[in-house]
Amino acid sequence: MATLGNPQNTIAVLQKYNFNFQKKFGQNFLIDTRVLERIIAAAGVTKEDFVLEIGPGIGTMTQYLCENARAVAAVEIDKNLIPILEDTLSDYDNVEVINDDILKVDINRLAEERNGGKPIKVVANLPYYITTPIIMGLFESHVPIDSITIMVQKEVADRMQVGPGTKDYGALSLAVQYYAKPEIVANVPPNCFMPRPNVGSAVIRLTRHTEVPVQVEDEKLMFRIIRASFNQRRKTLANGLNNAPDIPLSKEKIGEAIAQLGVNPSIRGEALTLEQFAKLSNIIENMLK
Repeated sequence: MATLGNPQNTIAVLQKYNFNFQKKFGQNFLIDTRVLERIIAAAGVTKEDFVLEIGPGIGTMTQYLCENARAVAAVEIDKNLIPILEDTLSDYDNVEVINDDILKVDINRLAEERNGGKPIKVVANLPYYITTPIIMGLFESHVPIDSITIMVQKEVADRMQVGPGTKDYGALSLAVQYYAKPEIVANVPPNCFMPRPNVGSAVIRLTRHTEVPVQVEDEKLMFRIIRASFNQRRKTLANGLNNAPDIPLSKEKIGEAIAQLGVNPSIRGEALTLEQFAKLSNIIENMLK
């Protein structure tokens, strides 16, 4: 039975192993059973599912996942947590703990070996300092994923789901929305963690699109254009693209591309929709041929 959502049990495990939190790994352990149950429900984990958990910590959410999923692979970077996980997960025979950096794990191979190549579900209480590289790594490597349900910093969750013209809208919003449908399912205050973080958190579910919502000839080029457009937010789209070394077009050609898009020449990148970025990317792709 899952017991670590209870703060007293968490404290007992930490004391038993004389565990010290590692700031470099961004360790904040969940100590609220309602939030844990909400995450499992939001992820829609069933006995059919193979779940990849990133950063299991002492195994708090892992216990819940083991009780609801067919099989769980939990990837933990901190070797000091491995003996603790062997203890807290000893009652479960459907979990494999992998001591590695998630950015170095071959998740495609894991999905093939453990789930017959079928889409997996990812569930995680992510270290906030590395949230974006992990999410983008999962999407860009085209791992077969059904959904990603993650605890992240509240402002990052907000950024993932907003649209054009808002202050939080940026490259992360567009990248996430290109690959998935984002939906915040719970806001989580600092007192639900040990130790307490200095920021509010949110659980967000990213449901992978069966087909990407826009047609783009060169995905990588589109994301180079998006990054260039937001690198200097206060500049116009034209200036952002002109200043980008990896967009090899003259000022005149960039102006021509923006004209073909049919928008005001002085528009800023933050005003463009994903569809407009895709169209602009295809225009520039044709110019580069």
